[in-house]
Amino acid sequence: MANNDLFDGILIFVEVVKRGGFGAAAKALGHSNSHVSKEVIKLESRLAVRLLNRTTRSVALTPEGEAYFQQCEQLVSDAQTAFDLVAHNDSIPKGALKISCPIGFSHDHLKPVIAQYMEQYPNVSLELDLSDKRIDVIGDGYDLAVRAAPALDESSLICKRIYSCPTYIVASKRYIAKYGKPHHPRELVNHNAICYSNLKMPGRWEFEKRGEKAFSVDVKQRVKCNNGHMELAMVKAGLGVCRLPAFYLGNALTCDDIEVLFAEYTQPTVNVYVIYPSKKHLSPKVRRFIDMLSDEFKS
Repeated sequence: MANNDLFDGILIFVEVVKRGGFGAAAKALGHSNSHVSKEVIKLESRLAVRLLNRTTRSVALTPEGEAYFQQCEQLVSDAQTAFDLVAHNDSIPKGALKISCPIGFSHDHLKPVIAQYMEQYPNVSLELDLSDKRIDVIGDGYDLAVRAAPALDESSLICKRIYSCPTYIVASKRYIAKYGKPHHPRELVNHNAICYSNLKMPGRWEFEKRGEKAFSVDVKQRVKCNNGHMELAMVKAGLGVCRLPAFYLGNALTCDDIEVLFAEYTQPTVNVYVIYPSKKHLSPKVRRFIDMLSDEFKS
């Protein structure tokens, strides 16, 4: 059977702790001191535990009160966020929006979305971290992150795929002239490879061809790099063979100096995901940005 008074007194208790006393909480909530005190006492009675140590001038959390407060504070925050999601006055995006995105993807694909978003929602301020490094979305305080990978590891975060693109293995004509052209993927063991270091196994490249069994090749990692634009620059400089998603290559595929190798073999598709904490209600600022980003890549 449901506990009908489960939430009674929680808001007042949280306010007392945050305000540092009954008087300040009573003033903020528009109640009398006695009402606030009685509600906390009733809450302690239902829980059969003391939550606060009281003096004439201040209150302090007991160990049990500290643990209870941490949970209650999140409940109150989530309830306020839920209210804001549907309340008319708070349905317009506002506040600070903190985003992490890979450098290469942001340059060509994120820029128009940001321009449209910032123009449409002037009450939002943006903190944009362009990086290919792994981040802790919750621990580092991001509202959302954009990440590109064939697949994401399991986590407690919500992951929404917004875009997929092919991957190519490329080399420059300059490299091929100097080292020769590999005609089969297994020949890559004798070539210099430029590898993306953020992958778990950057030097293991997979190949699949219709009618044949899929296989992988452990390439010679001459260079490891965590940035696709730099990888492409090194390809153009003739330093090695590289595997890159299409969004990093841009117009390079039509350049006379770059050649696609092993076109008959399929490379893993790279998916672009929007990642955001699953334990928070989406605020209007986050929800609208995700919607705009998704719309950008609808076919």
